[in-house]
Amino acid sequence: MADKGEQQPPGPPEYKVHRSRRGLLSRLRTPDLSRLRERPQPAPGRRWWRWRKRPEPGPLAPPRRWSPRGALKWVGLAALAWILLSFLAFAVSAQIQSFKLSGEAKSALHGNPLLLPKAQTILVIGTDARPPDTKEPGAAPSQECFEQQAHGDVPHGECSVGQFRADTLMLIRAGGGAFRKLSIPRDSYAEIPGQAPTKINAAYAFGGAKAQIEAVEGFLGLQIDHVAIIDFTGFEDLIDAVGGVEVDLPHKLCADISGGAGGGQGGVTLRLHRGENTLDGQKALAYSRVREPSECPGPGKSAFSFGYTDFDREKAQQAVIAGIKGRLTDPLRIPYNFVKGPIIGWDAPKAFVSDMGFLTMPQLVLAAGIGGSGPADVLCAAPDAGCGLGPETSVEVPESVRRRAVDRLLNG
Repeated sequence: MADKGEQQPPGPPEYKVHRSRRGLLSRLRTPDLSRLRERPQPAPGRRWWRWRKRPEPGPLAPPRRWSPRGALKWVGLAALAWILLSFLAFAVSAQIQSFKLSGEAKSALHGNPLLLPKAQTILVIGTDARPPDTKEPGAAPSQECFEQQAHGDVPHGECSVGQFRADTLMLIRAGGGAFRKLSIPRDSYAEIPGQAPTKINAAYAFGGAKAQIEAVEGFLGLQIDHVAIIDFTGFEDLIDAVGGVEVDLPHKLCADISGGAGGGQGGVTLRLHRGENTLDGQKALAYSRVREPSECPGPGKSAFSFGYTDFDREKAQQAVIAGIKGRLTDPLRIPYNFVKGPIIGWDAPKAFVSDMGFLTMPQLVLAAGIGGSGPADVLCAAPDAGCGLGPETSVEVPESVRRRAVDRLLNG
């Protein structure tokens, strides 16, 4: 500090800048005083709004008004989420069911998961096994045997070979804009892998789904891409899940299945009128199983008067399949299917066991909606087809008839 009376030199005083800790290269750097003029920043941990200038209060924004357009947007998003949930439930349930299919059956298939772009052939096998707790004759002796049949396994253990045959055999050609069906009479005389030639439905009793797939392939000369196995209980559950089916009968039909409703054996009494009939799961199953109808009371002829054969039975089964498809694709059923979408999506795949899982099964539903409905095609159903009786009262189908049927199925 200068003494009193001494004159201070003009200009700012000189300062020396020192670092608290000198680094090895600190002597080569030039001191930077420009940052001293910068605006101070908040220290770490300080709240930023204390350093921020508060804006001047302005006018309040008007409240957002309700608009029909905005409401429709949210309703549309909710509907889309509900539809996606339904498809997700369907896909997950189908994947769970695919895990149950026999590994031998899966090894015999030739398909791929992409069904929608290109048509593939699906074999639907309806079996005649019943749960062990049913009163109807022919029930499985144990739950293990019933599950073997439901999963397409080769009979083993306590389950006797030859007990459960295929009750229904149907081919579906789906994908690529097509949805065609061909029913194979279960009494058709055919070669059975590892067995003597006999009725084609016996293949399931000897070798499960794998033997049945191979028997159909050899019989018709085509490849099976996918398989679906359905039993009586699953069939009823599937029909009830979609709210029943509608079938159109050319004649009234009466029948007592397994002794009828009052027979004490869990049977069903069927009384169907001519024209449109709405059937629940139990009645739809009974209609699909009719082999020998009875005379209906009242005026007018019934199916009993015209004669009822296995070909009529196959057509009835196709009518039920078409009824299921109609329930799922009918525009008038959209509200019902939309409201119960997740329930239908979860319950429907549980009615059958198939290799078509998470990716393929939803494509089958879309293919059914796109492909339309063709006439019922039953192998050797024409009176002049040339089919005759084979050994053991089986149906002998000429090779030429089989080739024409396969050509219609594959090419339309």
